[in-house]
Amino acid sequence: MMSHPLDLPARSDKPRSSGRTHGLDKGTPTGTLDDYLSIAGPYLDLVKLGWGTSIVTPDVSSKIERYRAHNVEVCLGGTLFEVFYVQDRLDEYEGWMHEIGITSMEVSDGAIAMDEADKLRAIEKFSAHFTVYSEVGSKDAAAIVTPAKWLSAIRAEIDAGVSHVILEGRESGTAGMYRASGEIRMGLIDEIIDGGVPAERLIFEAPRKTQQVWLIEHLGPEVNLGNIPMDEIIALETLRLGLRADTLLTLHGPDAR
Repeated sequence: MMSHPLDLPARSDKPRSSGRTHGLDKGTPTGTLDDYLSIAGPYLDLVKLGWGTSIVTPDVSSKIERYRAHNVEVCLGGTLFEVFYVQDRLDEYEGWMHEIGITSMEVSDGAIAMDEADKLRAIEKFSAHFTVYSEVGSKDAAAIVTPAKWLSAIRAEIDAGVSHVILEGRESGTAGMYRASGEIRMGLIDEIIDGGVPAERLIFEAPRKTQQVWLIEHLGPEVNLGNIPMDEIIALETLRLGLRADTLLTLHGPDAR
């Protein structure tokens, strides 16, 4: 960050365990990617190559190396894991990830019916060789999962070896921890935090600005946020620092000191 005379909220340095920003790459061209990383690289901790885009991206290994050159961790999308799972090809998935140079991956069951024991076994299997992120919550906007079930799954998956648990929100911000309108299930978030799960072990998918603002105001600027569009990484950092009207008074007003 450039030198300046402002007093801003403290931000941890990379590699961070909290205050992480996880971007969503939906097929960013490499030329555009280089431009993004030249300014947003310091604020981007991990990028997820969304769903199965890594399968159809030409020379995906080169793209992975571009991110790594900027100290950005690369993770494959959970939906891709689910495709390999339903085809009973998880061993082949592991071999392919080694082949393309992936060291982080996501285990999820947001779009499929998966036995909880199978999911925990997959986490244990892959965490021996990869940094594993798991995802809790359904991609079905009509599905209602009780806070108790969210908490139980989160705790079990942390115990099974995941680095962080991702709370489902989809790229649209209309499922999982959100209602179909995009409104946050505030009571659900409060119950998860009050249930004793350390906030630094959670990543809240928050593709919409209104969702990012609420989470920053509610949990602080060091909250972990995911599914951030690549062209909004800088904008999110300004929200974390109170350099945008939406969080200015929260982070710099009289009640902030």
